[in-house]
Amino acid sequence: VQLQASGGGLVQAGDSLRLSCAASGRTFSSYVMGWFRQVPGKEREFIATITSSGVRISYADSVKGRFACSRDNAKNTVYLHMNSLKPEDTAVYYCAAKTVRSVFYSSTKADDYDYWGQGTQVTVSS
Repeated sequence: VQLQASGGGLVQAGDSLRLSCAASGRTFSSYVMGWFRQVPGKEREFIATITSSGVRISYADSVKGRFACSRDNAKNTVYLHMNSLKPEDTAVYYCAAKTVRSVFYSSTKADDYDYWGQGTQVTVSS
């Protein structure tokens, strides 16, 4: 499985961005997907996870109410809509995938994911 994240950039505080993560392969609908971010010197931080069918989505408290995760299984793509961006949202954002059997499985732990994208930089200026 290959994951390709895109959509990052330099924005001002209060702006919005949409990140996309396109996956290769024919079994995207069996992947639970996650979004994480990382700044230098810190551990990778959980942002959002969405079950394989999209019925259940969980967010980190730091982004709840501002970020929205969605997926389009027909396009093998998961999205992270980021609104009301803050300087502290500056990080490299990664998408991750794990093959699952249950449509209800999701995880907030980076170690649970098997596949990772290359990351996309998001920089929010004040």
